[in-house]
Amino acid sequence: MSSASEYCPAYAPFLGFAGAGSAMILSAFGAAYGTAKAGVGISGIGQFRPDLMMKALIPVVMAGIIAVYGLVVAVLTANSLPPTNYSAFTGYVHLASGLATGFSGIAAGYAIGIVGDACVRGYMYQPKLFVGMVLILIFAEVLGLYGLIISLILNTKANNNCQ
Repeated sequence: MSSASEYCPAYAPFLGFAGAGSAMILSAFGAAYGTAKAGVGISGIGQFRPDLMMKALIPVVMAGIIAVYGLVVAVLTANSLPPTNYSAFTGYVHLASGLATGFSGIAAGYAIGIVGDACVRGYMYQPKLFVGMVLILIFAEVLGLYGLIISLILNTKANNNCQ
């Protein structure tokens, strides 16, 4: 018969907090990269075609949504952290959940930044490129959404049972 401390070690809450932190930090990093990279293209287009600026802001808005995915997972994880009896299994689930959202947020932000920069610059010369740009940005955004879905599924498996 095992003691409760075997299933609920003292380091288990650290895993949960690390999951919440990594979801927020890594997703925000991906969003920041996407915003910065797309912003370079937008500032380039603003000098020559200021009339296209509002449509060119779409990549920046979509990059910002990536950080919201990390915020959702971080809040869900932090709200399910009890002050006592936090199992190692739940800690590892929360860590995996945060890393899934965080790394998919980095990938999505990177893709949105590259596509946003290139397509906004191309949109300046060929307005027909706008629909293709939006479609590619949607597919890049879905990468972050996949991480959020995996995190939500993982969070439903966390049972916090110390026996």
